[in-house]
Amino acid sequence: MPDQVNKKPWQGRFAALISLRYYRLAIQQEIDSGAFVFDPAAEDIHMAIEQRLIALVGEVGRKLHTARSRNDQVALDVRLYLRDQVQRLFSDLQELRRSGVCLARRHLGLIMPGYTHLQRAQPILFSHHLLAYDEMFRRDQARLQDTLVRINVLPLGAAALAGTTFPIDPAYTAQLLDFPAVTRNSLDAVSDRDFIVEFLASAALVMVHLSRLAEELILWSSAEFGFVEIADAYCTGSSIMPQKKNPDVPELIRAKSGRVFGHLLGLLTTLKGLPLAYNRDLQEDKEPLFDTVDTVQASVRLMAGVLANLTVRPERLAAALTGGFLTATDMADYLVTRGVPFRTAHAQVGQTVRFAESQGKDLSDLTLAEIQQFAPLAEADLFKSD
Repeated sequence: MPDQVNKKPWQGRFAALISLRYYRLAIQQEIDSGAFVFDPAAEDIHMAIEQRLIALVGEVGRKLHTARSRNDQVALDVRLYLRDQVQRLFSDLQELRRSGVCLARRHLGLIMPGYTHLQRAQPILFSHHLLAYDEMFRRDQARLQDTLVRINVLPLGAAALAGTTFPIDPAYTAQLLDFPAVTRNSLDAVSDRDFIVEFLASAALVMVHLSRLAEELILWSSAEFGFVEIADAYCTGSSIMPQKKNPDVPELIRAKSGRVFGHLLGLLTTLKGLPLAYNRDLQEDKEPLFDTVDTVQASVRLMAGVLANLTVRPERLAAALTGGFLTATDMADYLVTRGVPFRTAHAQVGQTVRFAESQGKDLSDLTLAEIQQFAPLAEADLFKSD
C-alpha cells in the first residue's frame, strides 16, 4: 500500500508545514538579498509573495489564500511585528536602567540640592535622584508587558470581516504562532488597532521620561550648574564658538518626544470616525507605528550610553549645597521634636530665614542667640549631624 495511504492526518499536516516553512524562508531570503522581483502587476506585497510561491511550488500554491483575507493577514502581521518590538524595547529599557543604577552606585553618599519649582529645596542623595528615573522606566516596562496581553490575540480566521465557511482550526494556528488567545469577533479582529494605540501611548510615556531626564542633563551640564559633563561622543561643538560643547543627544531626545506624541494623536484621529469593519484608512497605522518603534528604541539606547559615560562633578554639587537655606525644613523638623507645633515651627523658621537674608548669611552662619530670637526652643545641637 502506498506510503501516503498509511499516513496519519497529523503526519500530512506536519509535512505540509515543513514544506511551507522551507519555501517561506526561501522567499524571505530573496527579499532580504534584493533578488526578489516585484511584479508591477501584483496588487500588493501579499499578491507578489503568493505569485512567487506559485512559481516555486506550482498549482498547489494557489491554495495559499484559502480561508484568508488580506484584512486578517495584515492584522496578524502587525501583531507579530509589534510583539517582537515590544520585547526588544523592554530589553533596551532594562539596559538603560542598568546604566542608571551603575551610575548611582558609583556615587553613593554624594549629596546634591533637591529642587521644587527649579528652586533649591532640600538636600538629597544624587543616587536617590537618579533612581527616581529608574522607577519611571520600571513602570514603562510594566506597561509594555501589559500591552502584550492585547497584542497576543490571533486574528486569523476572521477573513475579510465575517469569518470563513472552511473548517479551519484557529486554536491550532494560535498554538503554532504562539498566541495565547484567539479573537472572539471577526469584525473587531480586522478593524482593531487599539493595541497599536496602547503601544503608542506607552511609548509616549517612555519619551516623556527620557525627555525629563534629558532636560536635567542639559541643565546640569551647563556652566550655571556644572554638576555633570556629558561625554564628547554625545555632544558637538559650535561652528563659531570654540569653547562651547553642545549636549546634542539629550536635546534631540527631548525634541523627538514631540514626534512620538504626534504619532499617538494622529492614529487616534484616524480611528475616531471609522465604521466597521476594515477601511483603507487603517493603512495609515504603519508609518506612526514603525517610526515610533525606531525613534523610541534609538532614544532609549542613546540615553543608556549617555548615562554610562557621564562624568559627575562632586565639588560642584557640594558648592550648590551652600546658600539657598536648604536646611530650613530640617530646622523646622528639629523644633517639632522640641515640642513646637509644626505650623508654629514653620513660622519661626521663616522669620529666621528672613533675618539671615537681611544679614547676608546662611542659617548655619547664625549664632544660637540670633536663632533663639525667633525660635526660643532651639539648642546648641541644632544642625548637628549624628
